[in-house]
Amino acid sequence: MGGAGVDVGGFRENRVVGPGVGCDALVVIDKPDVDERALAATVSAAWAVDVAELAFLPVGLDGHAWAYRVDTAHGQRYFLKLRHGAFTRAAVLLPGFLRARGIRQVVAPIDPPGGTGHAFGDYRLLLYPFHDGGSLWSRGLTDRQWTEYGEFLGRLHTVAPSAEVAAALPVETYRSGAGNRLRALSGQAAASPDLGGFWDRYGDALHRLSALVDDLAARVPRGRHVICHADIHPGNLIADGAGPLHVVDWDAPILAPRERDLMFVLSQDFGDHPVDARRADLFRRGYGPWEPDPTTLSYYRGERHLDDVAAFLDSILNSGGGPESRANDLHWLTRIAETVAHPDYAP
Repeated sequence: MGGAGVDVGGFRENRVVGPGVGCDALVVIDKPDVDERALAATVSAAWAVDVAELAFLPVGLDGHAWAYRVDTAHGQRYFLKLRHGAFTRAAVLLPGFLRARGIRQVVAPIDPPGGTGHAFGDYRLLLYPFHDGGSLWSRGLTDRQWTEYGEFLGRLHTVAPSAEVAAALPVETYRSGAGNRLRALSGQAAASPDLGGFWDRYGDALHRLSALVDDLAARVPRGRHVICHADIHPGNLIADGAGPLHVVDWDAPILAPRERDLMFVLSQDFGDHPVDARRADLFRRGYGPWEPDPTTLSYYRGERHLDDVAAFLDSILNSGGGPESRANDLHWLTRIAETVAHPDYAP
């Protein structure tokens, strides 16, 4: 999620945390309704691994995607991502492309069969290396990791995509559908026993945010597009202590201005230990000299808040999730709304 420091493990289209995420993700989703014995057999056959155990990881915020740790009979561990429906071609293709160009922080799928993941009934599967240590959302980054964070994004933003990768990546249009989704859900939210009080308190502020995002989109200068991860907050950075970074959750990369990624670094919304002057200096040592456009940063921050609000509203109203999952969604939704409704709010 975006605002109020709630983007744990990615939200938007790619709301599942990445390989090796720890229990500090502070999010809960319901277990998928699948035959886990059949799932283990499918993984064993598809990737030629001897699966001894599948351990469900109750993390992430996407009702269409789930995570498992795969333990093999030989002591190896993998991270399995299960999605209802296909992964995008870019999510499968781009990480391997970046690894081949020497960006070692990227965690890429292991020999993905079929181009969009291996089929399992109505689901698709991707298998990844499992990295110990957990995400840096709660722990924060060491000084060296802040500089490596900058080095990673600096390299990512200078890689020229191949023709195949460029064809697979969506391109920024600055036309968010989040405002329309919010308006479509507003009547249902106002009438909901679960959300009626919330909507009475925050509905006007959320509609103002929608109008503000439209205004900012009209004023964003159209700059050069680069490869962007699009969800590069500390929840998608994995490290074992002070060790090297592993960047996960490549489900929704995009060709966009650099601010699309830098918004996660330069705002205060992401992680329990966000950027300050010293950390920004460490990051820039790695990233290099570059001044972001303030209007573009504001657009991305406001749009992120709006998109997350719309996604949480839809999840609470329509997903059919369990009580724990719904309570978790409402908790983060309220935190975002409190940020947006504050008199001093400015994306």
